[in-house]
Amino acid sequence: MKLNIAALAFAGGLLWGGAILCVAIANLIWPGYGRAFLDVAGSVYPGFHPGTGAGSVVTGALYALVDGGVAGALLAWLY
Repeated sequence: MKLNIAALAFAGGLLWGGAILCVAIANLIWPGYGRAFLDVAGSVYPGFHPGTGAGSVVTGALYALVDGGVAGALLAWLY
């Protein structure tokens, strides 16, 4: 069996980007929500500072979208 590299890259990017986006938006609404998770993501993605505004949320989501896509493509290719 062979995995479709493009499909898994797309799915991984949407999943990871969506997760960061949802938690970051929830953190803007309810300060403190998911703070430890977002601090770890902020240490990995340069320019992403959780809780500082909508621009940072978009930056983190875009970084996560690319990161999840690369991880999904690499996983499919290795499989």
